[in-house]
Amino acid sequence: MTTKTRSLSEILQEFHQHRLLMQQELQKVIIGQHEVIEQLFAAIFTRGHCLLEGVPGLAKTLMVSTLARILDVNFNRIQFTPDLMPSDITGTNVLEEDEAGKRHFHFMEGPIFTNILLADEINRTPPKTQAALLQAMQEREVTVGRQTYQLPDPFFTIATQNPIEQEGTYPLPAAQLDRFMFNVRIDYPTLAEEEQILTSTTRSDKVEVKKVLTARAIVNLQKLVSSVAVSPYEIQYVARLVRATRPRDPSAPPFVRELVDWGAGPRAGQFLINGAKALAAMDGRFSIAIDDIRKLAIPVLRHRISTNFQAQAEGMTAETVIQRLVREVPEPEVPKFT
Repeated sequence: MTTKTRSLSEILQEFHQHRLLMQQELQKVIIGQHEVIEQLFAAIFTRGHCLLEGVPGLAKTLMVSTLARILDVNFNRIQFTPDLMPSDITGTNVLEEDEAGKRHFHFMEGPIFTNILLADEINRTPPKTQAALLQAMQEREVTVGRQTYQLPDPFFTIATQNPIEQEGTYPLPAAQLDRFMFNVRIDYPTLAEEEQILTSTTRSDKVEVKKVLTARAIVNLQKLVSSVAVSPYEIQYVARLVRATRPRDPSAPPFVRELVDWGAGPRAGQFLINGAKALAAMDGRFSIAIDDIRKLAIPVLRHRISTNFQAQAEGMTAETVIQRLVREVPEPEVPKFT
């Protein structure tokens, strides 16, 4: 083994230990939800954004705020309401007068200028305000007037939605949903987890968590994740899987043509590969595996597939379509050398 390979192995193992420590600290406060935590970590280490969906009381906000405490970064929360304006998020120019009596405009930064932004109940604000996040999520910058301002690095948006109460809400348009790397569904805890939650939250003890990573360390780990190896066969598998979600594609299975109106675009494939890289790096591995891709298929694809009325009549959801695709889309054959 060469020195370079050994050095990379040590770095990956250190990353794996950091990931375990982060999970250990987070689970001092959050009981269970292992897959959700793993997906949040994967998004952070690939510069992705997350949309968290779950009924009230499942600790969505607490999970994000605790994560920000574990990572030594800045954290801001915005409670989205119908009267929220775009300038309440991005900031605005304010007219000021200096000591000489001269007036000039000074830009007052909004809460979006942070490392982790929690957009709480994002679907409760009108599209005009929702759209204020589009440029920030894609280009990591904000334009106010004629001036463009860079956001801090790293920058992540974690938005929450309540799926059971749709009256008076504004569903996110498909273009904005596509900016989110993962659509993460938070489910009810198990009986044992709920008993543990009730025990730990009804005592007066205050749980303290330790800071594990700084902003600079996160940026360095993002570069490490991007260098994880991906073979042409895994790229072929991702391309086949994503194209199979499109009803007009010749490779789409018959059930997709019958049950799906529109499927995922190329960005889904990018997120599948990047997410798989993060899973591999967090596990201390040099390259991704097909199982990493399958593991992330539902959170990456569920908000990029639109099922039709026939699917709803048959009780088929986007999740069930994806599960069937994962079972039926074959892996590429590796050529055999004789």
